[in-house]
Amino acid sequence: GLLLLTSFLLHVKEDRASPTRLVCDNRLIQKYIMEAKDMETRVGQCQALPVLSCPAVLPLVDFTFQQWKSKLNEMKRREILCDLALLVGAVAGAQGQVSEECGARQLSQLYRHANSFFLLLQTFSWEGGHWEPSCSPHSMEQTHVTSIFLTYRQLVQGKLLFFFEDLAKVLCK
Repeated sequence: GLLLLTSFLLHVKEDRASPTRLVCDNRLIQKYIMEAKDMETRVGQCQALPVLSCPAVLPLVDFTFQQWKSKLNEMKRREILCDLALLVGAVAGAQGQVSEECGARQLSQLYRHANSFFLLLQTFSWEGGHWEPSCSPHSMEQTHVTSIFLTYRQLVQGKLLFFFEDLAKVLCK
């Protein structure tokens, strides 16, 4: 685990390396939302994206604001980690099915972004608990590559944004 975290911190952009900075500087999450929108737009412009023969299993990332607010931050973190784990797996599976250069390039970028958030959120922990990959988020199967990007954008724009806003209230006094 420590080796993985160390290699993550060495290969990740400087602004992603500091959890407190990510949470306390609202411009960073806004930057990641814009990047997610850009990736979604760019993959939509790729020509001849194949239909996935092995469907991508994607997390259902929609939520009601009231339900979200009622959860403890640790529960929110674990839920987002489950969503990201499923999403990263879906991206990896799609990468093996998309050989077209534009789509492959976008999937590679999406993989790096989603995996960075996944690794970063594992460094946040309360109650001394570590994330266990034993979650079963609500999911759906999709055969279109663009739906993977849509799910990622919705996750960043929704749960991640609100989670970071909640953390900011605690960490950024």
